Amino acid sequence: MTENRPQGLSAATAAERLAAEGLNEMGHNRPRTIWAIAGEVVREPMFLLLLGAGAIYLLMGDVHEALILLGFVFIIMGVTILQERRTEHALDMLRTLSSPRALAIRDGVPTRIAGVEVVREDVLILTEGDRVPADGVVLEAHELATDESMLTGESEPVAKFADRDADQTQVREPDQVFAGTMVVRGQGLMRVTTIGEKTELGRIGKSLQTIAIETSPLRTEIGRLTRRLAFIGAGLSVFLAALFWWLRSDGLQGLLAGITLDMGILPQEFPVIMIVFFALGARRIAAHQVLTRRLNAIETLGETTVLCVDKTGTLTQNRMTLAALSVEGRLQAADDLAQRELPEHYHELMEYAVLASEIEPSDPMEKAFHRFAQDYLADTEHLHPDWALTREYELSPALPAMSHLWRDGSDRHDVVAAKGAPEAIADLCHLSPQAHQAMRRSADEMAGRGWRVLGVAKAKHPSGVAFPALQHDFPFELIGLIGLADPLRPEVPAAIDECHRAGIRVVMITGDHPGTAQAIAAQAGIDSRMVITGDEVSVMDVATLAARVAETDVFARVTPAQKLAIVTALKNNQEVVAMTGDGVNDAPALKAAHIGIAMGRRGTDVAREAAALVLLEDDFTAIVAAIQLGRRIFANLRQALVYTVAVHIPIIGLSIVPVLFGWPMILMPIHIAFLELVIDPACSIVFEAEKGSPRLMEQPPRPSSEPLISGRHLLLSIVQGGMTTAAALAFYSWALSIGIVTESARALAFIVVVVANATLIFSARSARPGWRGLFAGLSPIGLWVLGGTLLGLILITEVPGLAGAFAFQPPPSGLAFTAAVLGVSLLILFEASKIILRRR
Repeated sequence: MTENRPQGLSAATAAERLAAEGLNEMGHNRPRTIWAIAGEVVREPMFLLLLGAGAIYLLMGDVHEALILLGFVFIIMGVTILQERRTEHALDMLRTLSSPRALAIRDGVPTRIAGVEVVREDVLILTEGDRVPADGVVLEAHELATDESMLTGESEPVAKFADRDADQTQVREPDQVFAGTMVVRGQGLMRVTTIGEKTELGRIGKSLQTIAIETSPLRTEIGRLTRRLAFIGAGLSVFLAALFWWLRSDGLQGLLAGITLDMGILPQEFPVIMIVFFALGARRIAAHQVLTRRLNAIETLGETTVLCVDKTGTLTQNRMTLAALSVEGRLQAADDLAQRELPEHYHELMEYAVLASEIEPSDPMEKAFHRFAQDYLADTEHLHPDWALTREYELSPALPAMSHLWRDGSDRHDVVAAKGAPEAIADLCHLSPQAHQAMRRSADEMAGRGWRVLGVAKAKHPSGVAFPALQHDFPFELIGLIGLADPLRPEVPAAIDECHRAGIRVVMITGDHPGTAQAIAAQAGIDSRMVITGDEVSVMDVATLAARVAETDVFARVTPAQKLAIVTALKNNQEVVAMTGDGVNDAPALKAAHIGIAMGRRGTDVAREAAALVLLEDDFTAIVAAIQLGRRIFANLRQALVYTVAVHIPIIGLSIVPVLFGWPMILMPIHIAFLELVIDPACSIVFEAEKGSPRLMEQPPRPSSEPLISGRHLLLSIVQGGMTTAAALAFYSWALSIGIVTESARALAFIVVVVANATLIFSARSARPGWRGLFAGLSPIGLWVLGGTLLGLILITEVPGLAGAFAFQPPPSGLAFTAAVLGVSLLILFEASKIILRRR
């Protein structure tokens, strides 16, 4: 990249162009409109059942009851539409956050912006791993190549060149880069010519990115349970309607009883509860600086058994400082320098380390070299701001070293500076076995202190002679070694200890030297007794690798391909694997892992696209927090669904039993509508806001085969719902037997049911039986919901006008209080049932 970088657009011009020409988006999934959501609500079975019940009331001449039901229809529509709109907004925010980003030059300053904010004539910086956000022409190219397979179907990378060659002599037509393609090699500058739907990608109608709620085992399980219950409900409703007509010869009332039962059985809350939990869960996880790109990752978080992490920037601070210099086996620690001058013996080592770095470095190690050189070489002849960089030789998988060729103006020779892994520098220098062994001893000693070690070499090349094609062809001489320290994040050891207590293995996979990896692992609390290198991984067969990964937690000098092999081996061992990654080549491993976690700050667009989660701050503790929240969300979801099944049991019982015993009907469709309005907020708000057990991270991961609602949970729901049913029916029968009018007896049974359901929330919140913690920790929102529910109950049973609308008559106050006490007292039986079932 040249130093004469274009200034780009001004911020004001870019804003004007954005307003005039619109966002740079193609096929963007806009949120559904209110009318579209309303259309979906109208087709919901519960909505149709309410309309059917209202029509029957009209046929029976009960206009007042029909209007009340119609009012509930609009209330349910309003609540559903509001909830759907909030979910749509949350998902749209996720799409926006996870869309490709661009590094634009605005007012001469590189500025990170959202891809949708790119405008025509913007100058963008392209680096390896970026997704090109718009069509444009190449202004500068340094070994630039893009993957255009999504447009052409050809998998080979396409090299890109600017209008001049490297030595600025030959003029040519600049190449184009296209929106949606990936930069797979090099870096460059581009000027945007076309945005949005006018790009090549837009013209063929493809979308850059979408975020969808993907099918997952949990969604499949809930869908299957919902369909089964709906089928059972339909069958029982037809049976009840026929039985009512046969026993009482009243077809319309029988049809009304069947609709009431079907409304009570239909588990319409299940899909709603899951969407609300996952959408709000994604928002809670985002508060910990973790972006959820795929919502089904939330359910998998609680199953994670192995967490594979990189070292740099995840466990460490990614803030490199120069720790030591080594020349001819003599070690100089940076801490020992203090205010003293750097001994002359080490000047050349730092001189060539800077020459082997970028002029304007972004790499943390190169920044450390520049800072150290400015501190200790500023007044010496070892800094060369007047030299011209003539040729660069890049790092490659085969040779992890880079070289810069400088022209000093003397016309006698060019200076070549190289830096890289000690093994690569030894190869470049063609060291003798003895010299190579001595260098390895020094490198191992430095790496054993937790330092990252780089070698530095020098060479001369005659001016005017053609440059060799490979850096290996220069006559390099070894200068020395540099040790860099990347301090461990202070919060990491505690977080890793928390993972271990939660039954989660933490495996470090890094490209660093084995000694460095082992030292950092020991500091972090990762088992570092055994270290496997990438070279060892490459020669293992599948069975051997599977056996070794089961007992090894530190892997060093690992390439992206070997990282994929490690992840695959862990999966073959039946582990649930979460893995972090940041580079283009990490994408296969991120996709292979059950949960791919991309680095948000230093990660590439392709890594983010392959990942299910994105760390916005590249912080290891955020991963642990996300796992804890994943466990909490699953536990709360299970409690909510168990509660929902339990509160449906009384509705079924109170719909069927009066028909069998010849009693007046207890529940009408309007009562079911009221209960549905109570159940939904109780589950989606009270349970979702629960903080969860403080022992969540002290339990082993949940087996992936474990069902959401097991037989024990279903039995508990039936038992607790049966208790509420029995209490309500007994109180209703007793009230009728002492001469209480039907409307008042119905109100008393309804009070028992609603109060018992509210009481059941306290029991369902506590996973373990016992009184401790039953009433502690309920969220303010939960208290408001429960308070509002009880207030609504009082209004519809005690206020004459409202009571009449619900087919009630205010009962004697003493009996109403007794019914409420009966509902509350069921808490004893609820807790007793948990104790009995737990012992079984």
